[in-house]
Amino acid sequence: MTTLDRYAPQVLSVLRIVSALIFFVHGTQKILGFPASDMNPAAFSMPWIAGILELVGGALLILGLFTRPVAFVLSGLMAFAYWIAHAPQSLYPALNGGDAAILFCFVFLYFVFAGPGPWSLDAARGNTHRTTHRTA
Repeated sequence: MTTLDRYAPQVLSVLRIVSALIFFVHGTQKILGFPASDMNPAAFSMPWIAGILELVGGALLILGLFTRPVAFVLSGLMAFAYWIAHAPQSLYPALNGGDAAILFCFVFLYFVFAGPGPWSLDAARGNTHRTTHRTA
């Protein structure tokens, strides 16, 4: 085990917290209008539902609560958002503005498999499964 390997679980927690915080702010922008935004989606529209999922899912991921199922739902949300909102404009993420959606999709998918890390309510509740890496 190298020095860097020793900190991998904590860095996983930092990745979860930072990415969830950024995601949460997307939800506050859509639903609460903070920080100020031109976006004011109608209740029960697709952007409003996405905003609710960003707000609630982001908060749960910040806390590390129900991390795996929440990350699974949010990964699917981001895949859906990419193909519905961004891909019709252009297939290339750099041209259609969908690069953040792709990145969130795969980071959240990683959390489904890696779990929340040690700094989480899931870990405090003993609700994480340790993964072991086997080498051939």
